[in-house]
Amino acid sequence: MHQFLEIISYGFIQRALVAGTLIAVLCSVLGVFLVLRRLSLIGDGLAHVTFGSTAIAMALKLHSAASLLVSLPLVLLASLGILKLTEKARLNGDTAIGIVSSLGVALGILLASIRGGYNVDLLSYLFGNILSITPEEVSIAAGLFCVVTVLLGLFFNDLFAITFNEELARVSGIRTNQINAVLVLLTALSVVLAMKLVGIMLISSLLILPAASALQLARSFKASVFGAAAQGALSVVCGIFLSFFTNFPTSATIVFVNLALLGCAYAVRRLSTIRNSS
Repeated sequence: MHQFLEIISYGFIQRALVAGTLIAVLCSVLGVFLVLRRLSLIGDGLAHVTFGSTAIAMALKLHSAASLLVSLPLVLLASLGILKLTEKARLNGDTAIGIVSSLGVALGILLASIRGGYNVDLLSYLFGNILSITPEEVSIAAGLFCVVTVLLGLFFNDLFAITFNEELARVSGIRTNQINAVLVLLTALSVVLAMKLVGIMLISSLLILPAASALQLARSFKASVFGAAAQGALSVVCGIFLSFFTNFPTSATIVFVNLALLGCAYAVRRLSTIRNSS
């Protein structure tokens, strides 16, 4: 107990726990919508755009918090670009995500090579370093968490409708194009926030794994949303403490905790199915 209290007395641990929990909850909740709509890889595509935008911020020699202000508008525009490609160019979601993702990666590699290769700062964004999160970044994460939460609350019923039957939602009078735009914009915001948590390379895991676990066990949509949020928060808290004791990378530890919870959820569902059939 004394050791636990000593750990949470560190400022960098407190900042990691607060920011990490907020970001994980956002990604996990949005992940339920994305997984059900088979758009889960949009997080991976936008993460590659985030890589390019981060390289731009570093080329401009901006500090860590300011780089978020560069990444946010660029990733938001990229998310709308994916949406427009699927609507106007008649491309399926995976193809549109691949096009925008390729552009983001190419831009990041080009700028990194111009600046003389990958430095420590850029690698921290690639692989995550939540323990180095600054007070300014915590404030930005808290502010954006409030914005995304309010928007989710306002559009929850419409998002629910288009998730299960977009054609029926359109006939019912829901402006599906605008609601799709809201979904991808909220996802873009969460992806930018998550790059310090698990890194650009692992962002999609935070969108997919908690949602996949919740969908294994939940009996209703709202239960899936709350279950995913709970797992996301739990994985961050457990991942931070496990990495502190084991000296493993925090981002990878968070992902492995999520994988373990997914395995447990699948096992519980299988046991329940076997019990009900016997």
